[in-house]
Amino acid sequence: MRLFLQDESKTLEAAYLLSQCLSPGLMIYLEGDLGAGKTTFCRGLMRGLGHDQAVKSPTFTVVEPYQLSGFDIYHCDLYRLSDPEELDYMGFEDYVHDRSICLVEWPDKGKGVLNPADVVLSITAEEGEQRVLDVMARSAAGRGVLDQFAGLVELRRD
Repeated sequence: MRLFLQDESKTLEAAYLLSQCLSPGLMIYLEGDLGAGKTTFCRGLMRGLGHDQAVKSPTFTVVEPYQLSGFDIYHCDLYRLSDPEELDYMGFEDYVHDRSICLVEWPDKGKGVLNPADVVLSITAEEGEQRVLDVMARSAAGRGVLDQFAGLVELRRD
């Protein structure tokens, strides 16, 4: 599914809609160049899931944990990893469980160690604030998310 997002508010709106389709146990990859809007999208997801505090980029901490009612969210930024095995040293497997949602920016840096994605979000920056968002399902759970999301997006177009 491909969406064209004219500005940051539309990016946050798309993230909010997607958040309404998420449930614990999901692994979500966010792909895109520096400045494409991955962290902004995560901020919108977090708001939609009920987090009302600041959402900071985990660029230097690698993982920012958030506890919401009934589940945990782990926002990860693997940009600074020099080797995928660093995920083992930091105990990444402890973040992946049936009561968590993992949002992983720069998943290619964890290739071979990182759990497979249920949903892949690819964000491409266009002119100005415009972004192109491609949403792809990579598992049965991901297909369920994508089907729900497509329905919500279609309702917004009417």
